[in-house]
Amino acid sequence: MRPLRIELHKQDYLEIEWDDGKIHKYPLKFLRDESPDAGNKGETILWKHYAPPPKGPEKPGMYEIESITPVGNYAIQIKWKDGYDYGIYSWEVLRKFGEYLELKDNLHQDFDNH
Repeated sequence: MRPLRIELHKQDYLEIEWDDGKIHKYPLKFLRDESPDAGNKGETILWKHYAPPPKGPEKPGMYEIESITPVGNYAIQIKWKDGYDYGIYSWEVLRKFGEYLELKDNLHQDFDNH
């Protein structure tokens, strides 16, 4: 599972087309809030979990992408316009995020139709 295309759409969402034909759209707010780094999610060392520091106020550019850099053949690193660039988004994490968002959207549609 590898992306064939990664495209930013007007600072609204990131779209990834996967090699199996699946296309996922990731809202930028979701990607930033779910950034997979210890400062955002905390970390576990020797079975002890350390919570992340409290989040501060929202900063200008916090949900806008400045650049996307490949990391080897397995991930991308996103630099946000407020300077934040700590999370590395592996293909596996992005695929799971995409499946979660797809499921969430389908559940909303199911509930809205009843």
